[in-house]
Amino acid sequence: MHISSRFLRAVSAPLLGLAVLFPVSPARAAAPAGESAASAVRVLRYDASRAAEFRAVMDQAAQVWNAGVGNVRLVAGTPADFVVLADDGWPRTSVTRVGRGTIWMGREATAEGYYPLRIATHEIGHILGLPDRRTGRCTDLMSGHSAPVSCTNATPSAAERREVEANFAGSALAAGERAGRLFVDRADAADNLVPAP
Repeated sequence: MHISSRFLRAVSAPLLGLAVLFPVSPARAAAPAGESAASAVRVLRYDASRAAEFRAVMDQAAQVWNAGVGNVRLVAGTPADFVVLADDGWPRTSVTRVGRGTIWMGREATAEGYYPLRIATHEIGHILGLPDRRTGRCTDLMSGHSAPVSCTNATPSAAERREVEANFAGSALAAGERAGRLFVDRADAADNLVPAP
């Protein structure tokens, strides 16, 4: 079958135009099968406008997580995936699904001397899918108040960072793990996990 050069020019011109309009970047071309480069980093927006005196510390906590994990990025903005409120109770987080929920920065813990940046980073850890772990070690961010009041470590451990990376990798996020949970880091909270209202 003989294809005329006139036909080839007619077909190739629009295709060339599309190629110029929709180039494939090397990053997108190198993305894993079934995952685009855009989906490799999940952006979560948070609204700390009602966090009162904790607003700046929430921004710092977001930067701690941004420095520690590569496939999720926290940015201030709306519409928000999670909101941060201030109240006089104990700090707690209600997770509706991984990456979404509400954080209450309770003043009770800071009044007892707990470090606000550690509290904020810990509570964001719940939003990112991490449970409380009462190891008592200051090196474990999710040990919460089981670590001494003097603990000022606000950096997640390597294991905690790996767990967050796994929570936001591919289909794990779609599974909605740890959905509908309320995390309260108190000794009198039943296993730290109470079904959300």
